[in-house]
Parts: sequence; structure tokens; C-alpha cells
Amino acid sequence: MKKPQYAIVDIETTGGNASGSRITEIAILVHDGVRVLERWETLVNPEKEIPLPIFAMTGISNDMVKHAPIFDDIAEKVYGLLQDRVFVAHNVNFDYSFVRHQLEQAGFKWTARKLCTVRAARKIKPGLPSYSLGNLCRSLDIPIVNQHRAGGDADATAILFAMLHANDTEDVIAQMIKKTAQDQRLPPNLPPSDFEQLPEKPGVYYFYNRARKVIYVGKAVNLKKRVASHFTGHKITPQRQHFLRDIHGISFEVCATELMALLLECSEIKKLWPVYNTALKRFEAKFGLYHYEARNGYQYLGIGKTGKFQRCVETFGMEYEGINLLRALGEQFGIDAHFCQYRRTDDGLPNRTPLALPDVTEHNHRVARALDFLQSNRPSFAIVDKGRSDDEKSCIWVENGHFYGMGYVSSDIGLEHIHELKEHITPYRSNSYTVQLIHNFAQKHPRKVVYPKI
Repeated sequence: MKKPQYAIVDIETTGGNASGSRITEIAILVHDGVRVLERWETLVNPEKEIPLPIFAMTGISNDMVKHAPIFDDIAEKVYGLLQDRVFVAHNVNFDYSFVRHQLEQAGFKWTARKLCTVRAARKIKPGLPSYSLGNLCRSLDIPIVNQHRAGGDADATAILFAMLHANDTEDVIAQMIKKTAQDQRLPPNLPPSDFEQLPEKPGVYYFYNRARKVIYVGKAVNLKKRVASHFTGHKITPQRQHFLRDIHGISFEVCATELMALLLECSEIKKLWPVYNTALKRFEAKFGLYHYEARNGYQYLGIGKTGKFQRCVETFGMEYEGINLLRALGEQFGIDAHFCQYRRTDDGLPNRTPLALPDVTEHNHRVARALDFLQSNRPSFAIVDKGRSDDEKSCIWVENGHFYGMGYVSSDIGLEHIHELKEHITPYRSNSYTVQLIHNFAQKHPRKVVYPKI
């Protein structure tokens, strides 16, 4: 079997993402695992300004690249050096994304097997305090000259790679460069063990940053398959690159059903507010039906915008939904329209109290009847489904039309006294999205819905 050859690559760029930044310098060292066979490096004119912070870090100025070749002029050379070789770099996905993107723009379709020396070092030299290139070189006594320049960093990476290759007694590198190796597709800072522990079951997963703060919450029918999907593909947007770079850990919670995973995901996003979750953050009920009593003893019903710490009787996605409901309640129970606050007058003030006030006791009784009517039209029920194992069942409890909580009970518990299930579940905060999910499921699966006996 032919021994693989490696192309050890380091680049300097104008910024941190391949879609909006450009290469300013590239070094490629052809390596056989023991020694360097060929070495090539060049400055590259990025055809855009080099930001001051980048100049401060690399020392590469706009004047230095002014007369350097543009990438299109060196693309054929780069392609020739990389073709049929394993692409090796420290934090390989960063360099790979830039080179692949700029080769594609120059008309060269190219992919390669990849090897990350950060991951290889973690496996072959475990227990070191840091695996950044500079710190690794200090820990392993590897000389590094012209740090943060493509040639200097590539030379240091080549020495590190040869050292790792020589100490690879368990064929770690051979396993890592297999085309099917999942490890090569993982984010650079994620321990492989975090991914390997994921089960192929429904549930919720959490991504953590370096400070162990949750940065993303997701739900899955198959946890391992769904998490792996985050790391596949070749998208090079800044958001994706920053996202993958921020992932330092994964945890998970298995759920019995996809519905429970959806409800838990929604609850956790509302509670943790992870920086990379955006879709469910936007799904907020913007208006609510409020009930309050004024100083004069009269009770009011009103439609207003929802607040984080304000409790309302009902929530609505659109203001007109609340207005229509309040008008219908007012007409049905004879509530004076002046005590139904669903619009503003031309001067911007809420409806004023009428000059002739109705009897306060009778008025408040009508408001109470309207609220009781709303309550009675929102049933309490449980969704009883399979559990995480054969000896348990899952239960989602809905109290007066609102999501109360969910949990698991022993499979031998009878359903004669459905209210007893509440003792076995964990309460969660209800919102319009979770209520919509539950009621949609109940309509599609009526046999799993259990109502309390009257």
C-alpha cells in the first residue's frame, strides 16, 4: 500500500472567515511523515485592505503585498502541491476553508482528506496545559521562528507533525485520515468523547463555550445524527465558523418522545437564552389579555403588549386576535365597553371611564363570569405516551389549556385518577408556542389524550 504524503499548510489572512476575508500569505510543505520533501511560500495580494489589528499581529502590511501575486496567479501551483495529499494544519478547518474557497473562485474544484494537528496532539500527547501552536512548541521544545507568519508557523507545524508521527504507537494518525473518520469533522475545540457519548435516541442537546456557558440548545429525534449534521458541509459564513469555533463541550438529555424534546428545547431556550439560538427567540406571543382592578374597585379587561414578568390570562400572536376575543366577551356578558381596554383614543389616551358608572358589584360579577367562561373552555388533560424504557410511561400535563409540566411515571400506574400524575412531573413555564405544539399533537393523536373524570 502506498504511503500517504502530506501537505502541511499555514496561511495568514485579512480576517477570520473565508467568505469575507482573503489570504495574504501561504506556506505549503510537502511531507512524508518523517521529513520535508518540498517547501514553498509566498505573500499574496488580497485585493483588499489589511486591517490594522491583523497587521499588528502578523506584521504583513498593505505595502508588502502591493506587488505580490493575487491568488488566481498562484492557484495552479497551490492546487498542484495539494492534489492527492493529506491536508495538514493546526486547527485544520480554518486553513482548509480559506484555501478551498479561493481555489474554487479561481476555477479549481478541490477536496482532500484533512488532519488537524491540534486533535492529533491531544490524542498522542495528552495532558498538556494548552494545545495552541505557540504553547505546544514551548511544551515540546519545538523552535518557532517568525510566529504568526505562514512560513514560520508551517515550519513549526512540520516539526510537531514529525514528532507526533514518530510517537504514534497506536496508529492514531492513520485512523484520523480515513475518509469516514467522524473525528476529522468535529469542531477543533470539542473533545471527541463528548460526541461519542451521544445516543441515537430522541432528546435535547446543549453546546457549551470555553467558560462552560450554554451557547446553543437543540432537539433531535436521533441525538448523534442531529449533532453530527451541525459539523458537515462546507459553509464558510462567518456565523458558522464562529459557531463551530465556540463549541468546547456537549451534554444531552434523553426524552421519550419527539414532542417532549420539542417542549424541553423551547423551555430551555427561554430560560438560558443561548447566543446562537435565533428561531425560537423570535416566536413570542406579543399581546396578552390582562385582568386588573382599579383603585375605585372596578375590574378591567385589556389587550396589551406582553412583558417578561407580566402574567396574562391569554396570549396572542396578533393584536387583532385579542381584540376580537375581548369584544366577544364584552358582548356575551354585557361588560361596559369602557372597561375593555383594547384600543386608544385619538389623543393617544386609553378609553376614559364613563360619567355614569355601572354598579360595581354587578360589573365585577360579569367580568368574573367572563373569566370563568374562558377557564371552562380551556380543558385540563394529559398526553400519556411511551417512556424512555419499557417500565415507564411519559406524561405531559395541561392545566386549564396551559402547559403545566411533564415527566415520567411507572408503567404499572393506572390512569383512573389522572390528577395524581401531576405529582410525578416537573413543572415548566407555559407559552403560546408550547401550547400550540401540544394542542396540535392532541388533535392528531386523540388516543393518547386522557381527560380527568368528573
